Amino acid sequence: MKLEGKIAAVTGGGSGMGKAISQAYAREGARVVVADLNLDAARGVAEQISAGGGEAVPVQTDVRDQAQAQAMIDAAVETYGGIDILVNNAGVGKIIPFLETTNEDWDFMFDVNCKGMLWCSQAAARQMIEQGHGGKIVNLASQAGRRGEALVLAYCASKACVISMTQSMALALAPHKINVNGIAPGIVDTPFWVEVDKQFAKLFGWEIGEPKRKFVESIPLGRIEQPEDVTGAAIFLASSDSDYMTQQTLNVDGGNWPG
Repeated sequence: MKLEGKIAAVTGGGSGMGKAISQAYAREGARVVVADLNLDAARGVAEQISAGGGEAVPVQTDVRDQAQAQAMIDAAVETYGGIDILVNNAGVGKIIPFLETTNEDWDFMFDVNCKGMLWCSQAAARQMIEQGHGGKIVNLASQAGRRGEALVLAYCASKACVISMTQSMALALAPHKINVNGIAPGIVDTPFWVEVDKQFAKLFGWEIGEPKRKFVESIPLGRIEQPEDVTGAAIFLASSDSDYMTQQTLNVDGGNWPG
């Protein structure tokens, strides 16, 4: 098992890609802190992991709050003795025409997607540095961070920020043997995309489900991405296989974006 003996924290671990990554890490031998704003969802994932013979603990975490980000890492230390891997998966998005984007919209997306990633990464990195044997930070970006889109300006900007922050964090933490890399998924079949579909449908006057169908038609591999499709990259970036890799963001999007 690639993560045997490792301790991981996964934000947004109660659903979607965070749930899939939490479960995959547990199967690979990691003990997992499942962090989510929705404690019931986090508890459900932790219980599923435990029922499968793994080890996991749920922690309610609003990543926008520095104290809660620190409490998530403290829970890993108190429960399992340290932290080796952090996955910054928690994220939000809205479909908003450019001229209708408000201060509240902008702050909401940047507070969760960028500032929340900063607080969690600082807390994890401080603990990793204190432990003295390095670590891995994996950030979930998006294909939206690779290109601008007319109706998703703030979200695209926030995910471009995630890619840039990944690079800066990697350089800052390289002397401490902490690798920082990212994953840029495409159109993923998660609760997030259910909401995105509804927002696009309302905006264009389409039936619910039609926006997702149209977007999926553009994917070269011919199907919508499943949360489990990101787990291979997430395991690789958390394991010793990626020890000589840092500052990179891998596209895992079915070929939807070449850059």
